[in-house]
Amino acid sequence: MGQRWRPLAVLAIALFAVNVIARLVIRFGFDGDEMAADRVTLGMFAVIALILAGVAFGWGQRRPLAQWGAEAAGAIGIALALTMLVGPLLVGQSPFAVGSATFFWQVVLYLVAATAGTALGYLLLTTLGRDHRSQSLKRYAESTVAKPRRIVRR
Repeated sequence: MGQRWRPLAVLAIALFAVNVIARLVIRFGFDGDEMAADRVTLGMFAVIALILAGVAFGWGQRRPLAQWGAEAAGAIGIALALTMLVGPLLVGQSPFAVGSATFFWQVVLYLVAATAGTALGYLLLTTLGRDHRSQSLKRYAESTVAKPRRIVRR
């Protein structure tokens, strides 16, 4: 059972760690500079998208989309909850310190970055023909060509 949940936990912690690092860089490096904070935040979303693109590319080769998609969505949900509720507390702020509108926009941006990264990774994998379904179809086609057709006598 632990082997099944380990990749999800590692992914959720990695996504949360990216957010914590971005928050700490903003707090100690660019405190008060909104333009630099926005750039760091944009970079954080890009890194999150790249991580999820890599995860989709790696997991999509070994397992069907229905299996790893739900697991990735769960990890993203856990990381989002940690990012929105625990992340601000680590740098000494309240989750709703800047207002509820900003809080919900951050949720939307996080989900857009996560969805875009995952979709990009899976589309690249599918385009290259290395996804689980393409490989299964390739193995099936090779096995049907390898066996000669059996002639039935009547």
